[in-house]
Amino acid sequence: MSGAPTIFDSSLLALRRERSRRLAVPGADFLLARAADDLVDRLAAVNRRFERAADLGTPTGLLAERLSESPQIGAIRHVDWLAEAGGERLPLEAGSLDLAVSALALQWVNDLPGLLAQIRRALAGDGLFLALLVGGETLTELRIALAAAEAEIRGGTAPRVAPFADIRDIGALLQRAGFALPVVDTDRVTVRYDTMFHLVRDLRAMGASNILAERDPRPLTRAIAGRAAAIYAERFSDGDGRVRATFDFLSLSAWAPHESQPKPLKPGSATARLEDAVTAARRER
Repeated sequence: MSGAPTIFDSSLLALRRERSRRLAVPGADFLLARAADDLVDRLAAVNRRFERAADLGTPTGLLAERLSESPQIGAIRHVDWLAEAGGERLPLEAGSLDLAVSALALQWVNDLPGLLAQIRRALAGDGLFLALLVGGETLTELRIALAAAEAEIRGGTAPRVAPFADIRDIGALLQRAGFALPVVDTDRVTVRYDTMFHLVRDLRAMGASNILAERDPRPLTRAIAGRAAAIYAERFSDGDGRVRATFDFLSLSAWAPHESQPKPLKPGSATARLEDAVTAARRER
């Protein structure tokens, strides 16, 4: 792995994912199910068949199971770099995939540029990469409430909610990794809960609680947790008293370069001036 900073504790992430799979709390995978639906729909819009596909890092086998039913997929396997490769290295040969997909996994990667480069290398020419991760202002309400409560009671704050990538960052990273025709868009999902504690319960059931490498070893006290819940309700509740939680879904689509793909024109290669086209359009009105 490169010299990327260690933001997330990958060993702890693997343990919490395993605990989440073992407990299998009913309904706890609602965000993952939504992400899987989104990726299935996006793939259906592509008029192609993909013989060799891999689901990369999705916390459960849900996405792979859904895609295995698609007539567009020849064969798909689930690859979890935490469990199979150790660290953030994909056990994939160069050019071994026609399609790579991933749901709600890439936000926990320390070396995202490096992993994207590995995915690009694993795709054959004109292979497709589709992914969905959380980013942007995801869980901003929880971050604000916890920080405010801890500052009041302890006189300082500790990181308890992970930082998430911005849509512009992801687009730049796809280009840096060598992908062609990258597209990134965002979809904000607002989930409502009775209290902050119900949100935290869901996050734990998803295996998505604090895995920051520099997390405070001191647990939250009841006083801090109670004050955080009160601040959350004061600042982020609706008229019925329920509180809001923001999840920003970032959807990625990009292709491994191939000579058949459309290419941008070279500067100065245009055969007509934009000014002439605009003038002609005005005359036709």
